[in-house]
Amino acid sequence: MDVKDRIIELRNELNRHNHNYYVLNSPEISDQEFDKLMKELEALEAEHPEYADPLSPTQRVGSDLSNDFQHVVHSRPMMSLANTYDISDVDEWFERVSKALEGEKFDVVGELKFDGTSISIIYENGRLVRAVTRGDGTQGDDVTANVKTIRSIPLVLEPGSWPAEFEVRGEILMPWKVFDELNLERERAGEPLFANPRNAASGTLKTKDSREVARRKLDARFYSVLSDNLPYDNHFQNMEAVRSWGFKVSPAMKLLHSLEEVDEYINYWDEERKTLPVATDGLVFKVNSIRQQLNLGYTAKSPRWAVAYKFNPENACTQLRFVTFETGRMGIVTPVANLEPVLLSGTIVKRASLHNEDIIKELDIHEGDWLYVEKGGEIIPKITGVDKERREKGASPIVFVRECPECGTPLVKLFGDAPWCCPNRYGCRPQITGRIEHFAGRRMMDIDGIGEETAELLFDCGLVENIGDIYDLTAEKLGALDRIGEKTAARIMAGIEASKSVPFERVVYALSIPNVGETTGKRLALSVKSMDNLQSMSEEELTGLPEIGPIIAKSIYEYIHEEANEKIIERLREAGVQMELSADKLQPAGDKLAGKTIVISGTFSHHSRDEYKEIIEREGGKNAGSISKKTSFVLAGENMGPAKREKCEALNIPMISEDEFLKMIE
Repeated sequence: MDVKDRIIELRNELNRHNHNYYVLNSPEISDQEFDKLMKELEALEAEHPEYADPLSPTQRVGSDLSNDFQHVVHSRPMMSLANTYDISDVDEWFERVSKALEGEKFDVVGELKFDGTSISIIYENGRLVRAVTRGDGTQGDDVTANVKTIRSIPLVLEPGSWPAEFEVRGEILMPWKVFDELNLERERAGEPLFANPRNAASGTLKTKDSREVARRKLDARFYSVLSDNLPYDNHFQNMEAVRSWGFKVSPAMKLLHSLEEVDEYINYWDEERKTLPVATDGLVFKVNSIRQQLNLGYTAKSPRWAVAYKFNPENACTQLRFVTFETGRMGIVTPVANLEPVLLSGTIVKRASLHNEDIIKELDIHEGDWLYVEKGGEIIPKITGVDKERREKGASPIVFVRECPECGTPLVKLFGDAPWCCPNRYGCRPQITGRIEHFAGRRMMDIDGIGEETAELLFDCGLVENIGDIYDLTAEKLGALDRIGEKTAARIMAGIEASKSVPFERVVYALSIPNVGETTGKRLALSVKSMDNLQSMSEEELTGLPEIGPIIAKSIYEYIHEEANEKIIERLREAGVQMELSADKLQPAGDKLAGKTIVISGTFSHHSRDEYKEIIEREGGKNAGSISKKTSFVLAGENMGPAKREKCEALNIPMISEDEFLKMIE
């Protein structure tokens, strides 16, 4: 056997033993024998660098070279799931799915919701190509070098029926045993402890020394596979295929045929989860059929065909030390309970938001009270009640401030039962620095290097007093600051330059227009198409835009026509920031359905209902929810309800099949 063949043989054998040990938990050889094979491969690769392969088992040990994580756009967005905290909520989801599928039978897949850090891994021709974190759902960090060190993740697949190109998604985890060992090691070294395995896994995955990542023994569980050529038409069988390809898929995954089986699954794992070797925070339920998933579609944030059930959060009772009041970037003043530290879900809790004055009054919180605290979704601390029997005599009730704790301006309520706000929008320090930080944030303009501390530093030094000033920064100005080194200054300047290419939709969100969040900002941008158009619109015209009500319209109009903001927008325009939709989004809409009112009914094979609604609007048509004399035709899919069919026949309204419709619009 020649050297090249022996190297290939060793790689295949070591990959198989890795899979047996880390995935199947069924080793065939001793650690000593494994190490002997590894050393032989290392020696051969060192002698013959012409046969190097970045996916060789020898590369799992990592490198001490620093990784600068690159942003990678997901080919398919990594959406979040709608959360529920009660079995009845899951039951309601099940009934909504049943109704949306118009009575068509469906199965559900139950899965554990692992509490780690989400990952997307691309394979081409059976080889690991790229691993990317979830990030903001649209783009994440390329952590391929670090993921390659995780031994339960295959680098090269055994010959099989896998597609030529596919993506697997899952969670990177740190097992409880490894977590405890790591924290014990850090305690002995006098280093700060990790709060929980999720934080430890996330922090490890972002470590720039991949040798350290390899040492921390991360694990993985996979729950989704995406490809244009999936082997089956349902989620359960596809995941069983993924398991056969060498990936770690939880044995807890189960096919459920009824609502009763779904409830039984919840009741079983509510207790049994405590025996698992890795952290979980709930369960996930998915409609099994991919065709049915397609027909159910998505909301703006999550798929309708899936739901997450969160386990009941832990709670504890601890004493209130004092309440502070904090002003945010939108001027809203939030009360915060500062607590005697208490351990909840593996995290030390010292602070919890009280949200607003009404919550303080409703809970009747007094100074020094003993408060019940729980972790909402096992992540965010929440005050749920007061142990009034332990209240000290004469304790005074907590009184909400009437002046801004930062600038002293009298607080106002802008409308109805809104929270108290500081109206000093352009003179209140946390509002200004908050807007600077928000503008530079990842989902906004993505200017790397300008976080909370840097935003405050730039403001305090007089370099950035509003977001327009960011584009006047230079490497020399930044380099003159004590806390910003040459590399950081270069990174910030590169981020500023790159931000000029950020699409208009994100620019609108980055401006911090009151009542305009990420989703509203995107829809607003798509409706108005350019900043010029937005600035020319009246308040009444804004109210006429999709999903823009009177309150949001008033906020937008007042913001756009505030003199200070007009100057900032002009400075952004002069700096080269995008002030209109990109060319592809400005393409004129078609008119094949102009003047037609269309009702969609049934289930479809080629596109989801939401996609058909978009197609209809793009081609000049109008969507309607019910059949009437004004209906031009019904786009009729499979399982169209008999009542709608009868109404079409009674009103003599045409029923167009999916294929006929697609041919109609070419």
